[in-house]
Amino acid sequence: MQLSAQATQRPAGDWQRPLRAACALWLAAGVACALLAPVALGPLLAATAASGLVFLAFRHTVAFSVAWLLIAGSTLEMTLGDWFGMELLYQPVIATVKAAELALGLVCILRFGPRLDPFNPAFGYLFIFAGGFVHGLHPGLTASDSLRSLIGSAAPFVFCFSRVPLNWALGVIRMTVWIPILTVAAGALLAVAGLRPLFTDSGGWRLAALGHPAFLGGFCLSAIYAGLIELLRDGRRRDLVLTGVNFLLLLATGARAPMIYALAVGLAVLLATRSPAFPRRLRLGLLLGALAVLPLLVLAAGVLPEVRLFNVLASETSNLSGREILWPLFERAADQSPWLGWGLGAGNVIIEPGSEVAERIGSRAAHNEYLRMTVEGGEIGRILLIACFLAWGLHGSARLQRDEKLLMRLIFCAFAGHAYTDNVLISTSACVFFTLITAVFARGRLEADRSTLAARAGQGV
Repeated sequence: MQLSAQATQRPAGDWQRPLRAACALWLAAGVACALLAPVALGPLLAATAASGLVFLAFRHTVAFSVAWLLIAGSTLEMTLGDWFGMELLYQPVIATVKAAELALGLVCILRFGPRLDPFNPAFGYLFIFAGGFVHGLHPGLTASDSLRSLIGSAAPFVFCFSRVPLNWALGVIRMTVWIPILTVAAGALLAVAGLRPLFTDSGGWRLAALGHPAFLGGFCLSAIYAGLIELLRDGRRRDLVLTGVNFLLLLATGARAPMIYALAVGLAVLLATRSPAFPRRLRLGLLLGALAVLPLLVLAAGVLPEVRLFNVLASETSNLSGREILWPLFERAADQSPWLGWGLGAGNVIIEPGSEVAERIGSRAAHNEYLRMTVEGGEIGRILLIACFLAWGLHGSARLQRDEKLLMRLIFCAFAGHAYTDNVLISTSACVFFTLITAVFARGRLEADRSTLAARAGQGV
């Protein structure tokens, strides 16, 4: 027993000596820089801080991943941009968030081990990136811009290539449920302090929290999906309450497409699933309660038109919010290179900054991922990327339980519909959504492997 105890303690001792030696050398280098080359002291301190952060992330990978997910879902780039009056902060902050995701993904691969994800959509983006150079990039797109688009497009899928453990998956799923609630709570505190309004007037009053109502709507949609998954598995009243709160927040954002797909997926769960943890009696009660609320919403739509939700119900159900102006420009660009497209990232340069369309619509994005994929990858790239998503969803959900598998495939169908009118692949909400999908698939694999091992052990194999 004494020898085994010493054996278990030996690796810790072996790590402590080189760690102390490295700290001593680093301290000596800092003193030397301060005395002999003060100009190099700043970069050395920055490298020290970065090294310490990487070390902490390696030691507490799950906590760092969950914290990063909350930061990604809080859309800090918009809060900081509003505070300092600089929209130029948006892209650097988003790039930092995605860079942090890539770094955490690499840490997960190093700590938990790599895994092959053969149908991952990142491979589709890699093909579109290469196809752009074969055909020739758009005149307004540089090679470095296309490379940055590749990194940004592939970043939401980086965790798929790691053998993440069960506690990582559970932490991600739980945090996804809490992101809208926490960001709205933080936004309410800022509003009380007079630092930032909680609501914004955009075709009616809309809940914005720390960012933009459309982004918050996307995070609410992911939170509702996560809550429905947990309800089917465990049927806890806490998950039911959190899902209901997130749905109310989604309604307050006035985001039409997320509302439609949340309602569609939620209705399918209430009608088509047979989970014993979420009994039919409770599901029918929720359905009847929702039907009873509908007449009240119709009445409120006529009384409170200044609220975005009711404004949409009353008069803007078919309004495309300027998409009818944006889409012809992207269609024209796609027609000029129909097979291989103009390279990954070309969707960002079709509409020039400061142009009349950009000023009028307030956006340069296509708000249609199928159209953007055609511009960037042509018909070949679009078909390949759609095939990757289809195979990835089917393969990843294959080992889930029956109801969870059905729900995940419904979520992918809703995502395919949502992509027709929104930027669901390039926004920060995509980082949260695909990290949630990664966590659900990972938990399913781990539980299936555990069940297989238990069955083999029971058979004496």
